[in-house]
Amino acid sequence: MSSEHSHIKIAYSAIRVFADDGTLDLEELNFLMGLALQDGIIDDEEKRVLGNIFNQLSQADVSAKVWERMMQIRAKYGIR
Repeated sequence: MSSEHSHIKIAYSAIRVFADDGTLDLEELNFLMGLALQDGIIDDEEKRVLGNIFNQLSQADVSAKVWERMMQIRAKYGIR
């Protein structure tokens, strides 16, 4: 899949991640970020998809490390 469709790959991968146990661990988060950063940038579509994924989770749903990493990613890349 080309980088212009990476947001679709991220969304599909997130479905599999959530279907597994309904949450996100650090390895899964890093995997999704790796998909987003394959071309070295996070474009608007990737930001939108990552934001949707992050918005499905509350601090109580994930470990402290995952929450901290999500907040760092949001701040660094302007993900809402």
